[in-house]
Amino acid sequence: SLKMPNHTSVNEFLLLGITDIRELEPFLFAVFLIIYILILIGNGAILVIVISDSRLHSPMYFFLGNLSCLDICYSTVTLPKMLDNFLSTHKTISFVGCIIQLHFFHFLGSTEAILLGVMAFDRFMAICNPLRYTILMNHEVCLCLAAATWITGFFHALLHSIMTSRLTFCGSNHIHHFFCDIKPLLDLACGNTELNQWMLETVTGTIAMSPFFFILLSYFYIISFLLFKSRSCSMLQKALPTCASHFIVVILFYAPVVFIYIRPTSDSSMDQDRIAAIMYSVVTPVLNPLIYTLRNKDVKGALSKVIRKKLSVT
Repeated sequence: SLKMPNHTSVNEFLLLGITDIRELEPFLFAVFLIIYILILIGNGAILVIVISDSRLHSPMYFFLGNLSCLDICYSTVTLPKMLDNFLSTHKTISFVGCIIQLHFFHFLGSTEAILLGVMAFDRFMAICNPLRYTILMNHEVCLCLAAATWITGFFHALLHSIMTSRLTFCGSNHIHHFFCDIKPLLDLACGNTELNQWMLETVTGTIAMSPFFFILLSYFYIISFLLFKSRSCSMLQKALPTCASHFIVVILFYAPVVFIYIRPTSDSSMDQDRIAAIMYSVVTPVLNPLIYTLRNKDVKGALSKVIRKKLSVT
């Protein structure tokens, strides 16, 4: 368990949330509650389908199940606390609670970034090596890739949570955000935060951007292969929907991540950071299931089968 350093005089933080206008809070509570319910239903449905339908027991859907599980957990790190704060006058979070929230937010966020890279690798193998795909991407390989993704995310976040918990907080305890993130906490810390800033820009930058460049490279190879090597229209028609779904998810996730973590801290405005954080911790998890179900015949078919089964039971 995390012990608070003796020299820390701040033992709780005040989360200022996304608005200063009290009258807006009940409306925002309703909006974000509906979004959270939709995240749980949409991603929960994909998880159930991927597990229960034997036709979806392939690497692509195994990773999609991982993505849905991540999205449920990711939104659960920030949304319940945010909803609670909309209704309460006492918007505090303990020091340890703050570090735990920061840890899980970065654990699940970096895991999702790496997972999107793994999903691009899976598409590359399926399209460019179709004959060897089932041998190369067997069940053990998929499990190892998923485990490595989650473990890397966990240790990356652990590095940040340990480093942030060692900082001294002796001034204001007002966090200009709706959850505990590293950048707002560094603004409140007394003393030297250069190492923390460096880690955020270098380590987190690398963890976030390496999969992104790998995804771009994978798609470059996939497009080159489809256009110049295979020259097969049926293959192109088959490949495009799954690649398009994945690429839309990548853009939705990466646009705000690049916006927040790659820019120098001095340039950033807290309002812009809060909007970007809402994008990838609230908007992306609610849109991912829609993107994958609306554009994917197999998922749509499995979903309608589950619904028909439920209706025939009732």
